[in-house]
Amino acid sequence: MTFVDDKVVITGIGQSDVGRKLGRGGIDLALDAALEAIAHAGLEPDDIDGVASYPGPAMAEGGFVGATTHDVRDALGLRTTWALSGLETPGQAGTLMDAAAAIATGRATHVLCFRSVFESTAQAAGRAKALTSTPGRAAGHTEFRMPFGAASPANWIALYAQRYMYEFGLTREQLGQIPLNARRNAALNPKAIYRDPMTLEDYLSARLISYPFGLYDCDVPCDGATAVILSRRGTSAGGGRSPIAIEAAGSGLYERHTWDQRVDLTTMAAHDAAHHLWDQTNLTPADVDFAELYDGFSYLTLQWIEAFGFCKHGEAGPFLAEPERFALDGELPINSHGGQLSAGRLHGYGFLHEACLQLWGEAGARQIRKPVEIAAVGIGGGPEAGCLLLRRED
Repeated sequence: MTFVDDKVVITGIGQSDVGRKLGRGGIDLALDAALEAIAHAGLEPDDIDGVASYPGPAMAEGGFVGATTHDVRDALGLRTTWALSGLETPGQAGTLMDAAAAIATGRATHVLCFRSVFESTAQAAGRAKALTSTPGRAAGHTEFRMPFGAASPANWIALYAQRYMYEFGLTREQLGQIPLNARRNAALNPKAIYRDPMTLEDYLSARLISYPFGLYDCDVPCDGATAVILSRRGTSAGGGRSPIAIEAAGSGLYERHTWDQRVDLTTMAAHDAAHHLWDQTNLTPADVDFAELYDGFSYLTLQWIEAFGFCKHGEAGPFLAEPERFALDGELPINSHGGQLSAGRLHGYGFLHEACLQLWGEAGARQIRKPVEIAAVGIGGGPEAGCLLLRRED
């Protein structure tokens, strides 16, 4: 059985300007993306009766929360019958899954789902403030990590990567094929932050951040917003496009929500989510035409490659050693827009936006060379993840 009885389809997408230090607020960017998505779906703002966003009014600094659900619904003057935001979900895909469920159960007809950030602008201002402020006491899980100098997810995920390298022989040269592939694809994306060519030598000689991660293994903070319209099947013309169905959605979390307590430290929550996804469909990894896989750090993409079953556990190194396999003209194109490593950190919604562009044939110069019908989208990393299997309908 397909997700939510196949009652929900994606009918429109939108994205604001994307860049470094745009100097625009998160609500400004969110409204640009929202209005573009609504028009792309062939709708008017008055047609929207549901709004969902991630993470909502979370206690986060540095532009991580560009706008909340109520910010956008109030600014657009929407009359809604359903609204949601939330941090404790299966990655950023969770609010999309909940929105689909709301539509399927009659709570809403057209839901605007969005994610907005202005991390580049906010962090530039934050660095100036840090020079004159006194740091506070570490709290929560950070009080157990800060004494060891592990202040960033770059440190925590690097430890996972080192364990995988020890167990399976992964090399930096193999891992580097992920950012190299991203950069090649970003060269064809006019919105990408970094588009200049990059060689393996450039990758290996870049400054080290947290071994085995160098500078190009880490995603790029930026400003931007992305929006997606979910609609009850048959209620929108979708701008004349064929709708995109959600074939399956993975939200499984089978172990503790923690960075360091999994039974097998060479896996992450991505494995749980993908396992749950494949339980819902008769399709298999061999049916997937391309994949948009989260790359907050390069190693997270490796995790999604294995989690989705595109290679066996422990064999990601040899898979990555053949980059022609996942290039735009390969058998399984991956991160066709450049991912977060080169296109910018728009979080999970950026990957969903790209998947829809590709399925609709609207990706321009970076359009995948072969016909595409099925897309896998992996969102998140570490202790939480969610994933979607999308199907273009003719």
